[in-house]
Amino acid sequence: MSDFAGKTAVISGGAQGIGLSIATALGEQGMNIVLADIDQENLQKAALELQARGVSVLTVILDVADEVQWQVVGQQAVERFGKVHMVVNNAGVGGDSGSIESQNKNGWQWVLDVNLMGVVYGAKAIVPLIKQHGEGGWVINVASMAGMTGVPYSGAYTATKAAVVALSESWAGELERKGIRVSVLCPAFVQTRIYDSERNRPEQYQSDDWDIMTESSFSKRAKHLVENGIEVSIVGKRVVEALNAGELYIFTHPNYRPFMQQQSAAIDAAFERAEKSPLLQHIVDQKIDML
Repeated sequence: MSDFAGKTAVISGGAQGIGLSIATALGEQGMNIVLADIDQENLQKAALELQARGVSVLTVILDVADEVQWQVVGQQAVERFGKVHMVVNNAGVGGDSGSIESQNKNGWQWVLDVNLMGVVYGAKAIVPLIKQHGEGGWVINVASMAGMTGVPYSGAYTATKAAVVALSESWAGELERKGIRVSVLCPAFVQTRIYDSERNRPEQYQSDDWDIMTESSFSKRAKHLVENGIEVSIVGKRVVEALNAGELYIFTHPNYRPFMQQQSAAIDAAFERAEKSPLLQHIVDQKIDML
């Protein structure tokens, strides 16, 4: 029997794309699915699709940037299914693209509130529910390959995804003793609508120059790469595979490995130079004290 059978997962941004792919894959493992999304129309379509597959589904409207709404999601999940065993912090936006000097405060705040604080609020609301029953569980945060290395002209998106990777590493150590496993999903280009995030941008985050940014050559190139990325259904299946293997970092694009190896080599070389610096000789062999 699957380790997931009969258990409950809360998935933000679950109405389509990667969120729905993960919901489908977990539903096939026998999990109850709580789909939470800001897009009510697609949320209902996704629920019908899962129910047709025999999956038990609860739908909840959610703006992940609103902490109070997250608390409601957790409450409704417990009322419907009794226990919660997993949270998938998937909801995210692409945000504005452009040069450093073109960056707009509203655009930055939108990406920070959704991509970063949405993950924080999701964990804050759902992890205590997982701890309550003492059976252990899972936290899956959706970052990006952009979180593993910088992407030019995409500062806000890259910064938030890097923060999600670091949060996941931090939480993995914090929650291990509670039997809660943490994983961070870092896909490269997947066939989703991430390039069309503007459709769900609330009024308070509107930027006057957004239309100019979306017409940039960078944005057009990014859209092309997304549309020609891997099939989204693969991602959910890969997540289940990785969770069964207890993986912290979940990668979907092994062709990026040489690039990451180059980055790791550059970091190691930087440490080697620091090790040779006469300024730092007194701490070269100093014991590292961990918290």
